[in-house]
Amino acid sequence: MFTTKLTLQDILPLTCTRTGTCCHGNQVFLNPWELARLAHEKGISAVDFRSNYCDDGGILLRFNGKADKRGKSACSQYIDNFGCSVHVGRPLACRLFPLGRQIQHGKAEYIFQGEQFPCLNGCASVVELPYLSVAEYLKGQETDAFEKAQDAYLEVMQNLAENAFALLLDSGLAATGETKTLSMWRDLGKADAKTLAERIGEEWLMALLLPTIDVLENPEEFAEIHNELLQEKAQEQFGSLQSLQAFHEASTLMMSLALYLARALGAHPESLSEHWVEEAKGFGACE
Repeated sequence: MFTTKLTLQDILPLTCTRTGTCCHGNQVFLNPWELARLAHEKGISAVDFRSNYCDDGGILLRFNGKADKRGKSACSQYIDNFGCSVHVGRPLACRLFPLGRQIQHGKAEYIFQGEQFPCLNGCASVVELPYLSVAEYLKGQETDAFEKAQDAYLEVMQNLAENAFALLLDSGLAATGETKTLSMWRDLGKADAKTLAERIGEEWLMALLLPTIDVLENPEEFAEIHNELLQEKAQEQFGSLQSLQAFHEASTLMMSLALYLARALGAHPESLSEHWVEEAKGFGACE
């Protein structure tokens, strides 16, 4: 196994189609805009799509279909001998496969992990197709709007974390020498998505995953409106807190939301929580 960092000019066998290894045995995480897009393409509400086709509270696409010859279960949206039933609305992870994407110093970079491109080994129909540059592949897969959605939701994630900071630092909670909030932040970074979802609770999960926004064609505007809705909800719920215990609970809830969204975005929650703990300690919080 190796990891290769790719440039947009690299020429690789990026020839995946609607069938094959990408549709079986993988993990496909969803941000809220992608969830809304999939529901729209399916012709059902986002609430119903989440209930019927998602796991881990709503951020993971369910793979519970017929197994392939490797014994890997198909995506819930895969139709045997046809392919993806929601291909137009497929999320970024599907469009990029088998590539990964990471943000370094504000710039998107593309990576590949493995010794052989799985499409060449698992999809007989693509073997004869021409090789493409990474840039050509991304254009053909129409990733632009989906990458914009991903980046916009990274900002939403950061804003949720900043709420957690404000509830700890601006409230005077940190000044008391209280230590359990940062310890909880650290523990939350190690928690799995299901545990985080249970801790967050259905009311806030609904607010995070299923906003009522009618600008589906513009992911950046969608995320901006969603951020405003989340901030308004936080202000309404936490704007008149009085006790230190209440500030602690609110701060850990906001951090739970940030780290849960981080999982949906393919970020590394444990590293983020460690970073945010150390940053808070730099402002005088204790652990």
